[in-house]
Amino acid sequence: IDQVFSAVDITPNVIYATNMSVLTGTPTAQALPMEVYQPTGDTETSRPLIIHMHTGTFLPILYNGNPTGMRQDFATNAICEDYAKRGYVVANIEYRLGWNPTLPTQTERAASLMTAVYKAIQDCKSAVRYFRQDFEGGNTYGIDTSRIILSGQGSGGWVALGYATVDKLAEIQLPKFLDLSDPANPVPLIDTAVIGDWDGYGGLPALNTENNVGYSNDVHMVLSMGGGIGDLSWLEAGDVPMAAVHCPTDPTAIYSTGDVSVQQIGIVTTDISGAYDVLAQSNSLGNNASISAGTYNDPYTTAAQAASQGLVAGGFVDQNGTTISSTVDNVFPYMTGNPFESAPWDFWDSTTLVTAIAPAVGLTAQDAQGCHANGLATNPNMSIGKSLAYIDSTLGYFCPRIVNALLLPGNTVGLQETALNTSVSIFPNPANNNITISADNKAMSGIEIYSTTGRLVAKKEGLNTSLFQLNNLNLSSGMYIVNIHFNEGVITEKLIVK
Repeated sequence: IDQVFSAVDITPNVIYATNMSVLTGTPTAQALPMEVYQPTGDTETSRPLIIHMHTGTFLPILYNGNPTGMRQDFATNAICEDYAKRGYVVANIEYRLGWNPTLPTQTERAASLMTAVYKAIQDCKSAVRYFRQDFEGGNTYGIDTSRIILSGQGSGGWVALGYATVDKLAEIQLPKFLDLSDPANPVPLIDTAVIGDWDGYGGLPALNTENNVGYSNDVHMVLSMGGGIGDLSWLEAGDVPMAAVHCPTDPTAIYSTGDVSVQQIGIVTTDISGAYDVLAQSNSLGNNASISAGTYNDPYTTAAQAASQGLVAGGFVDQNGTTISSTVDNVFPYMTGNPFESAPWDFWDSTTLVTAIAPAVGLTAQDAQGCHANGLATNPNMSIGKSLAYIDSTLGYFCPRIVNALLLPGNTVGLQETALNTSVSIFPNPANNNITISADNKAMSGIEIYSTTGRLVAKKEGLNTSLFQLNNLNLSSGMYIVNIHFNEGVITEKLIVK
């Protein structure tokens, strides 16, 4: 939860995959590198892994009209370093960029943008599989493959949310993802036969390369910093736990649900949902039950609750015209006082933009100065101090939720048994198909078993007994959370299934 290491070791330019980029217009093989951050002097060999994705609107820095947009961004590196000092292994990954916001029709712009998001999801899945492959080959980075978290800033948050929710062809063939110029012959904007499926398999070899084949894509939590989701219907019961920070004033990634527009061009795609609606849906589906099972007395949660209550009390209206009428757990709304704030954690150096980055990417000093001005339009009081303060608040808000959702050391899931004046035991544990739950001197009223992704897998209600047997559970191997209900409260225990 807190920083416990004073320094980190960084392994640079680790190539996790190679895939076909269309950024220059011609499909070209692109090596995909990452930096891996680890706590200096660490002897632990089973640490949770965070895969982090930078912002950038799926275009290279400056070409995107912004002063940020690469994995070398100040905030991206500061986030990765901070997580590593808190005891995580962190991968700061590059992913493929490339879409054309100047295409003449909204359908073409939507197809171009959604294809870019989709390819980035494929790349992130290659990164997850890379670490699982490495784990079997010796576990170079000392990770725990049962605790993998995706994290993303801005467009990286879009990738993380899409990764966790897109798993059906129908989800990428909703009407808004179809070319309906000929209503009798709708054409999918994303053609899996051409660019591969959402796992990065299949498609034409000229446009997709399969990477790290044969390993699981599973992740266990998603963290979004100002990201959005292509459609709220993608969220389903059983999706992984989620948490987010988001500026309700964001004009691009709408806090509730709205269209994505580019200034002077127009609508790119419609009905994209931000953290307010995403977390409300995720919470209501029960996907965040493992987060909600914990207790939170930290100042970041208190601040998030106060900010949410302030939006409701003030009748705040977001950039889509939606009035925020209720509070939502597991999202921290950042209200900075700037009317169009979207990424208060960002910092950039204008001199570096002009003298180093612009020449490196083939643009002029004037181009860089224009992007600097664009950045200041939404973040006028940008500074290192402000950036680090919001990064601290973000990780201070996220980390207790990671710890509880994944049952890491220091979790606050459930009540202390002594508070209920009883002792609970589950046996056998580890178990196969049957378990017995015993509570000394107190009658249980109900039992719930959740997977670590927050999915309810077994439930018994209306009990009035201190001893109960659950048979024929038919659970996959792994760790589960067992909530044992009493009239006075709930005790939470861990169950391992062999």
